[in-house]
Amino acid sequence: MLKVKRVFITFLIIIICFLLQSTVFQNLEFASIAPNLMIIVTASFGFMRGKNEGMVIGFFCGLLMDIMFGVGSLIGFYALLYTLIGYGNGWFKRLFFAEDIKLPIALIFGSEFLFGIVNYLLLYMMRSKFDFLFYLSRIIMPELVYTVLITLVLYQIILRINQKLEAEEKRSASKFV
Repeated sequence: MLKVKRVFITFLIIIICFLLQSTVFQNLEFASIAPNLMIIVTASFGFMRGKNEGMVIGFFCGLLMDIMFGVGSLIGFYALLYTLIGYGNGWFKRLFFAEDIKLPIALIFGSEFLFGIVNYLLLYMMRSKFDFLFYLSRIIMPELVYTVLITLVLYQIILRINQKLEAEEKRSASKFV
């Protein structure tokens, strides 16, 4: 029963963040840049829950992005990218401590930067748009800063939800021992 609850709450977090990213934060853009909440969700679950859960959540976050904002008729580009980001963040589960905000900020920073670079390489440079410094200064860095600022709030919410779910799972497991 707790597994179903965790899946439902995780799905709810993904949907809420996706809706916020695609509606509210599109109206709160700074210099035509909105934060990437899906990166925050994917990276957070990756380093809090591990590689497998990071991959699954990354896949579903990316699939939502593909469906709504996909690259032409290409479905799966963002799903693959977010899956890899979730998996990569999952490697840091052993280093994760809930009290320490530095690791989550650094990992989300790195994930967002990697996301921007891959987007540039595969979506812009392949179309003969070679002005990397322009893309870096006008898109990657502002989105990176905005995403990290939103991380300070959103990560705390995701962390608290995860801690409550883990506490429930531990109480339930102790009943059977």
